[in-house]
Amino acid sequence: MKVVIIGGVAGGATAAARLRRLDEQAEIVVFERSGYISYANCGLPYYIGGVIEDPEALTLQTPESFFARFRVDMRVRHEVTALHPDRKTVSVKNLETGEEFEEPYDKLLLSPGAKPTQPRLPGAGLEKLFTLRTVEDTFRIKDYINTHHPKSVVLAGGGFISLELAENLRELGMEVTIVQRPKQLMNPFDPDMAAFLHGEVRRHGIRLALGQTVEGFQEKEGGVDVLLKDAAPLHADMVVLAIGVTPDTALAREAGLELGLKGSIVVNDRMEASVPDIYAVGDAVQVKHYVTGQDAVISLAGPANKQGRIAADNICGGDSRYQGSQGSSVIKVFGLTAAATGVNMANAKKAGLDADAVVLSPMNHAGYYPGGKLMTMKVVFEKGTYRLLGAQIVGYEGVDKRIDVLATAIHAGLTAIQLKDLDLAYAPPYSSAKDPVNMAGFMVENLAEGIVKQFSIEDVKNLPRDGGVTLLDVRTPREYAGGRVEGFRNIPVDELRERLGEIEPGKPVYVICQSGLRSYIACRILAGYGYEVYNFAGGFRFYDAVTNDRRLIEQATACGMDQK
Repeated sequence: MKVVIIGGVAGGATAAARLRRLDEQAEIVVFERSGYISYANCGLPYYIGGVIEDPEALTLQTPESFFARFRVDMRVRHEVTALHPDRKTVSVKNLETGEEFEEPYDKLLLSPGAKPTQPRLPGAGLEKLFTLRTVEDTFRIKDYINTHHPKSVVLAGGGFISLELAENLRELGMEVTIVQRPKQLMNPFDPDMAAFLHGEVRRHGIRLALGQTVEGFQEKEGGVDVLLKDAAPLHADMVVLAIGVTPDTALAREAGLELGLKGSIVVNDRMEASVPDIYAVGDAVQVKHYVTGQDAVISLAGPANKQGRIAADNICGGDSRYQGSQGSSVIKVFGLTAAATGVNMANAKKAGLDADAVVLSPMNHAGYYPGGKLMTMKVVFEKGTYRLLGAQIVGYEGVDKRIDVLATAIHAGLTAIQLKDLDLAYAPPYSSAKDPVNMAGFMVENLAEGIVKQFSIEDVKNLPRDGGVTLLDVRTPREYAGGRVEGFRNIPVDELRERLGEIEPGKPVYVICQSGLRSYIACRILAGYGYEVYNFAGGFRFYDAVTNDRRLIEQATACGMDQK
């Protein structure tokens, strides 16, 4: 059996290694357009910033090392220019010699990946405009910085690559501005959770131009003007386009393969394309979202690796199935760690799901053990069934641990309530006896049993301030003096029983505290005396971060300029 693989990196290289482990006699040929067959995509921004110093550290395998270990014929700088399913060959061009030839196959695996989205905008081909996707892109940016010493950069886009690059370029001392059409960074997060990321990048001097649309680029005064719709241009010494990626599927389209979302290759759960004996994996394929069941294109290394393994199994006569992509991810943003899995509230609603969420601000470990830090968690679930749909966490230590537990719970089909039953490891330096994941389960259980009702940040502005309801802040007087929600009066929770006479009976009471815990206790006290009570989801800390972020974004939009 002869297997030809187009593209290396996560999907193609993984498939090649798995094929060899399953079939020692198979002939395996990999054609890779770039000069690198297996490299750490996610490490590229950190090489530019100098965190990773050795460029060879980016290369996980070389053609020589891969051949020595697996006897796979890895041909770099070879571009496949056409597929011929009718005669089971591919046309190939050696980019170094110019030689062109056809290569036959018994099975063909497509792993072309995705390419940076390049909008058709005026000036998009300027020399000082860069993209970051390959090792060659990385060296080009690194060489330009080392040679020209630019002092400023505009990053168009606010996803993973943009944020990682922003951090690394800022650490090099450059002035960094991120332009993003949506009014938030990092679309896997809901806007309220993204507010914490916005705050962190602003604290490190990065300017945000959110809600701004790029309309073109223009060389000016030795640099580049980024032209914005209805706003003044942004000037910088260099620009990096990081507005997302598009499946690189021109070959598949020309060969008549069925395409789906964003031009991605349609495959079944065995990673088989619409034409016999052709498989496809990685960033170029359309998959099912594990939570919603809807078609999706999810460009992450983890799914690409799994798909490569599954395709190899099936090429060798097995019956492996891909169950769908969940979109689990984690990113470092200066001092913060941000992670997500499943769907957020916005995407749950787009998928037609009747969703709700709990927001909590637990410590990463026992409060009495030194060094504890807060994290903010948002756990999304389906009303009625309490099916766990997704989670987002922003914090410091322990974020990755909790998101992995929640991702596993989603995959296992646990309800949000069942999170309370998980038996998780505890020692004071690492967690609390009631882990944050357990706490989320307790909160959802309280909602399910009617022990507590909650109101959200979207409800606050619509609460009547005419005395029809009681708005109550149960923090300490010092906390209350440091910032409060308009219309909320202060009665500390520990004084509440003695001051019940100050709360008019028969009126609903809306309660807030710093994190949501003391207000929950206050709600239970008041409920015990017959009051109808609602607890604020997330606490004043959450409210303050989100409302301040929204204010800055709206100010920036109104002024047509970016804000620190």
